[in-house]
Amino acid sequence: MSHMLNYSEYVKMFIGLLAIINPFGVIPIFIGMTSDQSDGQRRQTVRVVATSVSVILLVSLFFGDLFLEFFGISIASFRVGGGILILLMAIAMLHAKTSLIRQTEEEADESTEKESVAIVPLAMPLLAGPGAISTVILEAHKSSGLAHYMIISTGILLIGLAVWGVLRLAPWIAGHLGATGLNIFTRIMGLILAAIAVEFIASGLQGLFPILAAN
Repeated sequence: MSHMLNYSEYVKMFIGLLAIINPFGVIPIFIGMTSDQSDGQRRQTVRVVATSVSVILLVSLFFGDLFLEFFGISIASFRVGGGILILLMAIAMLHAKTSLIRQTEEEADESTEKESVAIVPLAMPLLAGPGAISTVILEAHKSSGLAHYMIISTGILLIGLAVWGVLRLAPWIAGHLGATGLNIFTRIMGLILAAIAVEFIASGLQGLFPILAAN
């Protein structure tokens, strides 16, 4: 296995992970959950959310293998399972809805009563949820070597920066795009996700059933 992927593969990886996290999609939820906060408190919440997203994904990158080994899960099986998970999220996004995979109605009701919403539910599971974590683990398995992991780590930090920027400008973005604009953006991200999910599932099935790759 080579230590580095093609440059375009890393760009595709970054765009795919950004589509899964989709910070624009949580803008209405973020505004609602921080409506009673001062400007200073909201800025602090944004910093904690962005930092938490980065840390969660970096931990997944470097310790995902241990998780799979502990449960005895093959990477092919995880590709199929992760692909199905991402496909379900994509279908929800194509309908401009927040997938129940990210957060159930009960969790949403409970989160409104919490004093701090930065880590739960905003950072996890709304942003760095099961889909994003699965994607990081799967992308890490595409190659090996320190350079490969450093490039993915840099991408994760850039995504954390993007989350910070989007949430910092959330009121302005919501005011200019409106609900329709945010829904259109979410549907576009959902379409990208659906294509990524199909690739994960196809790759996983070929690993589980090598005869499929021969045909």
